[in-house]
Amino acid sequence: MDFNLTEVQQDFMNLARDFGEKRLAPTIMERDHQGIYDDALIAELLSLGITGAYFEEKYGGAGDDGGDVLSYILAVEELAKYDAGVSITLSATVSLCANPIWQFGTEEQKEKFLVPLVEGTKLGAFGLTEPNAGTDASGQQTVAVKNDDGTYTLNGSKIFITNGGHADIYIVFAMTDKSKGNHGITAFILEDGMPGFTYGKKEDKMGIHTSVTMELVFQDVKVPAENMLGEEGKGFKIAMMTLDGGRIGVAAQALGIAEAALADAVEYSKQRVQFGKPLCKFQSVSFKLADMKMQIEAARNLVYKAACLKQEGKPFTVDAAIAKRVASDVAMRVSTEAVQIFGGYGYSEEYPAARHMRDAKITQIYEGTNEVQLMVTAGALLR
Repeated sequence: MDFNLTEVQQDFMNLARDFGEKRLAPTIMERDHQGIYDDALIAELLSLGITGAYFEEKYGGAGDDGGDVLSYILAVEELAKYDAGVSITLSATVSLCANPIWQFGTEEQKEKFLVPLVEGTKLGAFGLTEPNAGTDASGQQTVAVKNDDGTYTLNGSKIFITNGGHADIYIVFAMTDKSKGNHGITAFILEDGMPGFTYGKKEDKMGIHTSVTMELVFQDVKVPAENMLGEEGKGFKIAMMTLDGGRIGVAAQALGIAEAALADAVEYSKQRVQFGKPLCKFQSVSFKLADMKMQIEAARNLVYKAACLKQEGKPFTVDAAIAKRVASDVAMRVSTEAVQIFGGYGYSEEYPAARHMRDAKITQIYEGTNEVQLMVTAGALLR
C-alpha cells in the first residue's frame, strides 16, 4: 500500500478543503442550528467535479485522468471536517445512487441517469429502508407488480432517505415476488416527478442537520420496464453490494468528523487557562489528545485501505465493514472526549464540540449498524 497521495488525489482533497473553508465553515453554525438544507450550496458543490472522481470520462468522470475511489473518499473526509451533513449528501448521491447504476445499469441507463449524476447536474438518493425493514431487508412491504405492457406498478413507502425530496434520481427496491424473500426483491430507477411518487415526513434528527432525510411514498407509480436496474429478483444483491461501497463513504465521513473534533479540542486546550496554565499542559488532557490522535490514524489506514481495494477491483466487503465500524466508533469516542475537554462549553451549542458529537452518532447507524459490520466480519471469518 502506497501511503503517498498522487497529485490528482491531492487536487481532489484540496478542492474539497477549499470549498469547506470558504463556503461551508462561515455558515455551518447557522445552518446546523436552523436545520437548513441549502440547495444552492449543494448545487455549487456538485459542480466542482468531485462526483465524477472515479467514473470514466465517457460518463463525465475523471477516472481516465488519474481520479479514483480514494480521490472521492478524501473529498468526503475533507467536507465532513466542515459540515458532516453536506458530506453525506455527496456520499449518498455518488456511493448509493451513481455507483449502482455504473455497476449494474445498461448503457442506456448510464447515458440517461449516470451521466447527469457524475456531471453533478442531478442529485441522487437510495431507497431501501422501511418502517418494518431496517437491517432485515427481507421485510420489504413496498411491492412492484408487473403489468401486461411490461411496466411495473409500485406501491409502498421508504423512510430515513438521505436527499429525499431534493434528489432527482432514486434507486428504489421493491418486492416483485414475496414468496421468494430476499430473492424476490428488485431494484428500480425512479425520477422525481413521476405520477404517484410523493414525499412524506421530513425527519427531525439529532445531528447532520444540514442534510435532508425524508420519507418516500409510492401510490400506483408506473415504472417503465427499462428502469429496472439489473435483473428481476436481483435487487437484494445490488443493495448489499451498493452498501459495501457506501460504508467506505460513511467511514470517511466519520474520519472527518473525528479530525475536526480533535482539531477543535487541541485549539481550545491551548487557549483555555485553568490553575494558571493552559489545559494542554495538564498530562491528563495532553494524553487524552494523544490517544484521540492515535485512534484517528488507525482508522484512517483502514478507510484508505478499503477505498484502494475497491479501486483495484479486489474484494472489499469485509474491509469496508471493518473501516466503517472502527472509524465510526472512533468518531464517537473522539467527539465525546472533545466535549469533555471543552467542559461546560462543550455542552453548549455555541461551540462546535456538541455538533461533532451529534453528527458522529449517526455514522454508527446508517449504511448498516455497527452490529451489522460485526455480523459481516464474523460471517467471513467463520465461513
